[in-house]
Amino acid sequence: MEKEFDIQDYMTKGVERVVKDSLRATLKDPKESIFMGKFALATKKAADIRKKYEAEGLHVPPFLIASITSNCNLHCAGCYSRQNQATKDCEPVNQLSDEQWLEIFNEADSLGISFILLAGGEPLLRKGVIKAAATKSNILFPIFTNGVFISDEYFDMFDKNRNLVPIMSIEGHKEATDARRGEGIYEKLISNMETFKKNGQIFGNSVTVTTENFQDVLSDDFVSMLQGYGCKAVIYVEYVPVSDESKHLALEEAREEQLRARIDELRTKYEDMVFISFPGDEKSSGGCVAAGRGFFHINSHGGAEPCPFSPFSDTNVMDLGLKGAISSRLFKVLQSGDILKDDHVGGCVLFEKQDQVQRILQEYM
Repeated sequence: MEKEFDIQDYMTKGVERVVKDSLRATLKDPKESIFMGKFALATKKAADIRKKYEAEGLHVPPFLIASITSNCNLHCAGCYSRQNQATKDCEPVNQLSDEQWLEIFNEADSLGISFILLAGGEPLLRKGVIKAAATKSNILFPIFTNGVFISDEYFDMFDKNRNLVPIMSIEGHKEATDARRGEGIYEKLISNMETFKKNGQIFGNSVTVTTENFQDVLSDDFVSMLQGYGCKAVIYVEYVPVSDESKHLALEEAREEQLRARIDELRTKYEDMVFISFPGDEKSSGGCVAAGRGFFHINSHGGAEPCPFSPFSDTNVMDLGLKGAISSRLFKVLQSGDILKDDHVGGCVLFEKQDQVQRILQEYM
């Protein structure tokens, strides 16, 4: 008889691997390795807290994604957030305050959540939220940023608060990065990396993987370049097609398998770096880990959504807290159904099947 898949055990081992790789990657940096050693102990305590809640019937994911603003200074080609109307050029309306985000971070800490990915829009536009995150040393906050607003003040903040890890988006070399993100962005990123290296500060890069840049961003030439600038973490995000016209950019199954195999190679070859694939190998995790299985998304208004690519919500964290959001009826229906396990094109099954998610929301809520 086939053993039932244990999502709690799977996610806990995933956290342990990331922390182990991070410890290895920071061994030559005393300040960073001291922080990672303390954080490793914190993640073990967090895992025990989650196990306690699991025994009580509440599955707490170890990850959250928080889009802390709907504002952004760039108009990147193929941006899912603008496609979903989650990022706009107008002044943000009804966004959570700095204090409200701190409430969320405090509850996350008490529930045993170890990682909160800060996104947007452009998260560095919310300096008060970043400062609130800095106070929660038991939680690691990767900050997904376009890098434009990294200033002397932010360099100083990142140095003093090692739980804040800037993850700068780059699409490959200069031509590919500037083509998607705008003229001059590549040079700004290189300048930031040079300063981080000079200051002995940790940072990472996120790379949106498409059929067009697949060979480049997985090449030794590109990875060695990032390594040379001091990059410690590379997060490969599979491109999610935001329109029919962009479907050709999404990886097909054969390329997804190549991506996973190549990341295994990179982990072996570049021992001083951490490599993460998102959403990763859904086959080994029993399907997509969104909708509270491994993580969920909080939008800038507090709405709890399955993931950033699936902007549907029946719960607001400011009304019911994180516990209430984790117990969302929408999440429960998605977890017990087949959608998360369905075949799909590109990085996100919930984005491709958003009509079905919307019908569930209308039918059950």
